[in-house]
Amino acid sequence: MVEFRRRKSIRTTRDLLEVLEGSIRWRGGKNPAARIFQALRIEVNDELGALKEALIGAVRVLRPGGRLVVISFHSLEDRIVKHFLQGRERGGEGLRVLTLGPLRPREEEVRRNPRSRSAKMRVGERLGAGEETRERGCEE
Repeated sequence: MVEFRRRKSIRTTRDLLEVLEGSIRWRGGKNPAARIFQALRIEVNDELGALKEALIGAVRVLRPGGRLVVISFHSLEDRIVKHFLQGRERGGEGLRVLTLGPLRPREEEVRRNPRSRSAKMRVGERLGAGEETRERGCEE
């Protein structure tokens, strides 16, 4: 990257892609530069911070018995959701985790919708006053 910048400044995504393609090994499959662009987008847009704020706001407006359903598409998001739900449950903050682990799409769903393959769903339920956390696991 330093060498590239000596010759030309990096001003566009095309320039950045040119730098990355010259420095990353690509063994077929998805272009590894895609992950770098994803990381940049997450940071620039503060997507993880926005997720945390959204989780806090969602729980605030849930009525007793209301459910918070979150679908994440990469591990950073999933880890935040998991720790948020578990922390609220353990801290006695009026939330019960209903999913023992993340729910994943079935093979048939992935065949119909390949973009769903990385999806993970977690569910929490707002407790009523005086209600205690029960053993985790979906009731339905």
